[in-house]
Amino acid sequence: MKKTAIALALSMAILALAGCGGGKAEKKVLYIYNWTYYIPDDVVEDFEKEFNCEVVYDVFSSNEDMFAKIKAGGSGYDVVFPGADFVSIMIKEGMLEPLDPKKIPNLKNLDPAVTSRMSFDPGNKYSVPYFMGATGIVVNKKIAGNFERSWNIYERRDLKNKMTLLDDPRETIGAALKYLGYSVNSVNPDELAKAEAQIKKWLENVLRFDSESFGKGYATGEYAVVHGWAENVFLELDDALKADAEFFIAKEGGVAYMDCMAILKGAKNRDLAHAFINYIQRDDIYARIASYLALPSVNVPARAKLTEKPNYTEADLARCELKLDIGDSITLYSDLWKRLRLGD
Repeated sequence: MKKTAIALALSMAILALAGCGGGKAEKKVLYIYNWTYYIPDDVVEDFEKEFNCEVVYDVFSSNEDMFAKIKAGGSGYDVVFPGADFVSIMIKEGMLEPLDPKKIPNLKNLDPAVTSRMSFDPGNKYSVPYFMGATGIVVNKKIAGNFERSWNIYERRDLKNKMTLLDDPRETIGAALKYLGYSVNSVNPDELAKAEAQIKKWLENVLRFDSESFGKGYATGEYAVVHGWAENVFLELDDALKADAEFFIAKEGGVAYMDCMAILKGAKNRDLAHAFINYIQRDDIYARIASYLALPSVNVPARAKLTEKPNYTEADLARCELKLDIGDSITLYSDLWKRLRLGD
């Protein structure tokens, strides 16, 4: 009897404590894994308010890092933002959940010219485009003076130790391939050997490979020429520094990307994940993000609501080639990259 009375008292205490919360249900939590610098904080905050939820937001600096973390067991995320080539890989690996298009009505806002390039996921079965853009080069005009809008800027001896290349094999090897007139998806050993030789020539003047802090390094004056994404640099600059900065896509072309939103297999909050993807593609929300990043819009009605001019246009992407999954031939790139990184 004494044990029963104690148990009853404890139960009543627990119920009383629960009542202190006013009977409110615990907020759902959405776990997102996205690229660094890739969404305004207030967009995420507004989603939390509108859907009465909490967002836990982690970032990565390369597709390889993202993929490795998830493969190693970091599977607690709901929404992830892989590039096109990694969407293909993750589909093959069974890592993505099929989408329910009925829960993403804003798919209607997508530009058909963008979705038609999604050979890696036709019909948006597993992914929805977030942004399509290209890596390029940001130059400090005050330091570089006159320059050709070409990858050959990396051969300028007067800029030695003031330049960086991305610490990303597909991006940097792809840039060299494009400069030489080849496909960024080449698996031809002779073409890759020429690309390797070209990168070694660039490295005579390059200070380091950098995929994480090149924007901050440019802003502090450590770098005068950086290979990367315009938004990662310009978000670090005040108006005075922006006046001296120019982003360009090399005349030889470059590496295009299409980052997508996808739901991980086994995600615990699939309905909220669908709601987030649909929210992002709402024209007013997407216009806020595209204006913040100054990137071309894949969302057609959002284009009329942009408040900032993109750093480049959809037309500029015509000479850029989308990275695609190259299957087992990726070992050719990883082996080449190891040689470059080890200085062999």
